[in-house]
Amino acid sequence: MNTKKLMNLALESVDSLGFQLDQMGITNRLNRHNLAAFLMTEQKRLEGEWDSLQAKADRRRVQLDQFSQLIESRAGALLGPVRNRLNRLRTSQ
Repeated sequence: MNTKKLMNLALESVDSLGFQLDQMGITNRLNRHNLAAFLMTEQKRLEGEWDSLQAKADRRRVQLDQFSQLIESRAGALLGPVRNRLNRLRTSQ
């Protein structure tokens, strides 16, 4: 079955279920319009959650980059004098 046929079948089932529930006096709020509104609302909520997760990941990535740059600069400052001394010892021999 293609997607359009499946969607129509699902919407007709929702309409039928909503009609049957309405006949029993349970609810009249179950219909394809409310279902579409609910799905759109959930889609927007999930998009917001995804954007929030991406922002958190980007922030952590920046923090990690800054930390690695700090480590590299401090390692260079620490190892620079040692490297210079070893080079002087090698040239003096």
